[in-house]
Amino acid sequence: MIKIENTLIISFIIFSFILTPVISAAAENEIRIADKTGDWGHPSPYLAYGRGPGYLRMHFIFDTLVWKDETSDLIPLLAEDWEYIPEEEAYIFNLVKNAKWHDGESVTANDVAFTIDYMKEHPYGWVVLDSVDRAEAVDEHTVNIYMSSPYAPFIEDIGGTMPILPEHIWKDVENPIDYLESDAFIGSGPFKYVDFSKEHGTYNYEAYDEYYLGKPNVDTLIYAKTGDTQMALQLGEVDLASIKPEMTETLTEEGFVVIAGPHYWNKKLMINHNNEPLDSVVFRQALAYAIDQDEFVDKSLRGYGKPASYGLISSESKWASPNVPEYPYDPDKAKEMIESLGYELNDGVFTKDGEPLKFVVLVSMIGIGGQSMPDRDGEILKNQLEKVGIEVDLTSLETKIVDQKVINWDFDLAISGHGLIGGDPKSLYDGVIQAPNSKPSPFTARYDKCEELNSLLDDLMHEMDPVKRQEAVFEAQNVYARELPAISLYYPTWYYAYNPDAGVEWFYTTGGIAKGIPIPQNKIAMMRSNAQGDGGIEQKTPTQATDNAQDTPMMPFLGVFAILAAFYINKHERKP
Repeated sequence: MIKIENTLIISFIIFSFILTPVISAAAENEIRIADKTGDWGHPSPYLAYGRGPGYLRMHFIFDTLVWKDETSDLIPLLAEDWEYIPEEEAYIFNLVKNAKWHDGESVTANDVAFTIDYMKEHPYGWVVLDSVDRAEAVDEHTVNIYMSSPYAPFIEDIGGTMPILPEHIWKDVENPIDYLESDAFIGSGPFKYVDFSKEHGTYNYEAYDEYYLGKPNVDTLIYAKTGDTQMALQLGEVDLASIKPEMTETLTEEGFVVIAGPHYWNKKLMINHNNEPLDSVVFRQALAYAIDQDEFVDKSLRGYGKPASYGLISSESKWASPNVPEYPYDPDKAKEMIESLGYELNDGVFTKDGEPLKFVVLVSMIGIGGQSMPDRDGEILKNQLEKVGIEVDLTSLETKIVDQKVINWDFDLAISGHGLIGGDPKSLYDGVIQAPNSKPSPFTARYDKCEELNSLLDDLMHEMDPVKRQEAVFEAQNVYARELPAISLYYPTWYYAYNPDAGVEWFYTTGGIAKGIPIPQNKIAMMRSNAQGDGGIEQKTPTQATDNAQDTPMMPFLGVFAILAAFYINKHERKP
């Protein structure tokens, strides 16, 4: 009996030894991303918060027709190829044949046509479809999208940003804003929705095994709300986090990979140009002369950034105008311009009709990537404006409250910020015009008082000739900088760091993700191996996965353990 028990013990040990590669192969590869804010809305197209982080939470679940990797060149996603037919003013998309929704249903051309119709009826904040006439499914995997007028940004702005919806789910949804059923999160993207905790600000996704480009090389993706993102990274609690610029060298020495972002995000002074004297171009220009951009960079960014272009589009964009008007810091000139509007300087404060020139300035701690970052922007602006005779009351609020007040015109001046300034120059249109039937944006100036600017923005949107469009884009920036519906202050240089041992090589996307989100969380990073350096998507075969699983440090240990255990048991069996 003892011999049988010992034999069973030896067998169990040897079996455990043999099973180790299988267990290792099945072990989950989990990626955790740190985030200070946490709650960016439910990750469904109509429920995600209308800033970049909200879109990113959604984009892991819902795919678009086309996409971008590191470069600004578009790559296939749900559409394997596409073309524009000028004579018909139509885009033809040929879809991949093997795409499935997370519930197992096939993705078809009908879903794309339905999405166009549905979003025309229920406007989606990230996409404006006024220039789209209709969409028709030619066959199961071919869809034609007909335009009512030429629309130059179409491929990036609609093809690369609009999430495709499953018709069999959304056709019965009458009010998408209130739709919170479980199937609201069924998409065709590389990850499936598992859970979102509004209370804790956490998101949980799992890899979609039947994803048409192959299963992601990450099994579980989690957004973790944390107060100190950098510390969470150093403690091993997360794998990707924004970091303090001063810590780049230290974290590199600790084995992390640090990536510096391009300047596709601007801190910006929003202006309520409906109220006097902010409705005056002369006064807005006086504000620009009163503002010292270099002081913001030196004190608020500690030197990690640079002054922003007054033309809104990033100075690093291929669309940046070389002739944007500038406003070098000149407080005396600012005072002269304010005096020209009938104000008198008394005891260091401008007055008119016995009333002091005074503004309430809303401030929040918004930073790139939605990370809440303490800064000195409000204090710096207050000091600069008071030097030219303008009284300032600072009111600090949460970013979402500031956003809502700006949307409601319930403000004088507000320090805010946003990205989307490195991609297609439609960002300039978005920064000025509130498109009809679109959801109000907290970073849109809603300024339509300059006919010249309106005309240039119209050309920017509809001119299909690349050379003529670029001319319109350049001149629109120049006129914007003259009119100053808002004043861009600076571009922060933002740093992220990641743990390379976690198996994902993160990157910034040229021009920004989708229509310009400047955050290094492109889902394509989790669709290829670290060894792939050319931007392609490489999937491991089952054989490769098994080979990697067998290379585990547990195997030698268990082998030695099995031998020693067998020796010990046999030795004791011989004892009388």
